[in-house]
Amino acid sequence: MKALFSALLPPGDVVEAVAEALGAPGDSGLTWEPPEKWHVTLAYYGRDDLPTRAAWLAERLAGRAAVDVRLEKAATFPGVLWLTVAGTELTPLAHAAGAGAEARPYTAHLTLARFPREEPGLARRWTNRLAGFTSRNWRAAEVVLMTSEREPGGPRYRVARTFELVNRA
Repeated sequence: MKALFSALLPPGDVVEAVAEALGAPGDSGLTWEPPEKWHVTLAYYGRDDLPTRAAWLAERLAGRAAVDVRLEKAATFPGVLWLTVAGTELTPLAHAAGAGAEARPYTAHLTLARFPREEPGLARRWTNRLAGFTSRNWRAAEVVLMTSEREPGGPRYRVARTFELVNRA
């Protein structure tokens, strides 16, 4: 069994806009997530059976509407630098995908980097730099079920299944 989570993947031009806003991070003391790993987690399931979780998720997402999403200013959790994700329908979608099962409230975000928890000042430069960042709005028309496998150098994510959301005018 592999660790599983559901997510939204930002479109290529939004990924490029974030990368451009970051510039060349250099030796900042942060461990940066590569752009190809950027995603907005809806729900984390841990080690789970892929076919069973996929069937469960397909049932939960059936008939759900596509959502409008936008990335905005940076913020931090202890040890994590992230971009805020705006979109009024995102939280209900995340709860449909199972986010309500976690102990902490759902906070939509896109992880950019990690840093030692005891050194929160390392991220301050980046929260200031990205304070005015806003991506274009995009319509997220699919949810992906991802696998996460531990490997040297960090986890490797793969799309295992895709679930279409309904585009409503």
